[in-house]
Amino acid sequence: MSRATFALALCTLLGCSDVREFRGTWEGARVGVDPVLRVGIASDAHATLSIDQIDTHGFKGTLTVDGLVQNTFVESVPAAEADVLAGMTWSGSPLRVYMGFFAVPDGRGDALAMIALYDGRRVELRVLRGGAMPLYGIFALSEAP
Repeated sequence: MSRATFALALCTLLGCSDVREFRGTWEGARVGVDPVLRVGIASDAHATLSIDQIDTHGFKGTLTVDGLVQNTFVESVPAAEADVLAGMTWSGSPLRVYMGFFAVPDGRGDALAMIALYDGRRVELRVLRGGAMPLYGIFALSEAP
């Protein structure tokens, strides 16, 4: 039995979701009312995440965030997926969390996308960047119609 087949069988037995079900387009509004959570991205911004490839080893797709990026490529960082970071969790218990960098055309450096998958077919996107032009935003995404 291959490693992938074994992992899928184990996941099925344990009742967890197959992350491949999250392929597709997800969209939603920025959330969070605390000003500290609203840095460098418009408070009324929306995000669209298209997940083209995804499995327990990583993801690839495109990301649009109003006023920040338009259809920019994003993919998980292989080292993070091979590290303990791949099992990171927090309140709400995401099924899986991916981390990937994407280019921001403002010339202030790449940003980090943290993509958390949840039961109930929902996705949370966090956009972060430090430095002279920091970014921080949380987006609650649902499957696009």
